[in-house]
Amino acid sequence: MRANVLALLDAIDPERIIKSFGTLAVLLIVFAESGLFFGFFLPGDSLLILAGYFSSTGDLWPIQALLPALFLAAFAGDQVGYLFGRKVGPAIFKRPNSRFFKQENVDRAKTYFDKHGSRSIVMARFVPVVRTFTPIIAGVSDMHYRTFVTYNAIGAFLWAVGITSIGYFFGERFEGALPFVIVAVVIISVVPMAFEIRKARIEAREHQAEAGT
Repeated sequence: MRANVLALLDAIDPERIIKSFGTLAVLLIVFAESGLFFGFFLPGDSLLILAGYFSSTGDLWPIQALLPALFLAAFAGDQVGYLFGRKVGPAIFKRPNSRFFKQENVDRAKTYFDKHGSRSIVMARFVPVVRTFTPIIAGVSDMHYRTFVTYNAIGAFLWAVGITSIGYFFGERFEGALPFVIVAVVIISVVPMAFEIRKARIEAREHQAEAGT
């Protein structure tokens, strides 16, 4: 089991992916993580930072081509997730757990979506796991398509273009500390999710306490 986990971590190492498979692999991963339910474990934020950095060194597409391509990949991924949610509907909440699907991830995204509404399409872009399932939940919830497209475009731009640009403009300057920059971005991205989970647990305990009185 441990060997399998280590092999998976090695396979999804963002630097290894970029050096082994190049720009097209980066685009495919951004697309998958943005809306395909099995893409939640893929390295999104760290991959974008490294993509920006390797673009500045000439190892990936020039930034003028990379940024529009990443935006389109992120935007298209969410569109597919939304349409999948519209087609599958409530059945997704009854889907059994598997290696690449956990019901708790759907519940987490639904809580985030219910709390923030349309804005969640933008905000979820910066929350790992939640960003994968939020467009699916939007489709399940029958969110107005034009509204979804608008917020999807904004979120895809801020996330894909914004984080990649950080890697491009600052990666070379902080080359020696780049791993720490990546970790910092990932931690900052996870904080909102951790806060929401903690808040949801507190509210659940309070609700149970009220029900028991």
